[in-house]
Amino acid sequence: QVQLVESGGGSVQAGGSLRLSCVASGYTSYMGWFRQAPGKEREGVAVIDRTGSTSYADSVKGRFTISQDNAKTTTYLQMDSLKPEDTAMYYCAADRRWFGAGTRGLLSRLQGADYGYWGKGTQVTVSS
Repeated sequence: QVQLVESGGGSVQAGGSLRLSCVASGYTSYMGWFRQAPGKEREGVAVIDRTGSTSYADSVKGRFTISQDNAKTTTYLQMDSLKPEDTAMYYCAADRRWFGAGTRGLLSRLQGADYGYWGKGTQVTVSS
């Protein structure tokens, strides 16, 4: 079992920054950040694998950065240049399965929401 606890959400004006954190209680192969806005489907935002490789949704490339601490127990999502369309509930997710090193595995985790473990979410609101 892996328990995930997110923190760091809040309200910010457009152009501002927030950093989300997710503390995981056990070993993981992938850590992902997803978001869901009202009336929209959940979408993958960023993912990091156990080698430290990352992948991002096109909508956040160049603005968001996913990283982990050295112990790989905490995963961060640094969000800069925030836009109103980034407003959503953000969820941390963990997967213990390994899909292989490289782009293929990362993309499968960015596009797939079949993670084994999910946090409860943290709200991010960006005002114009």
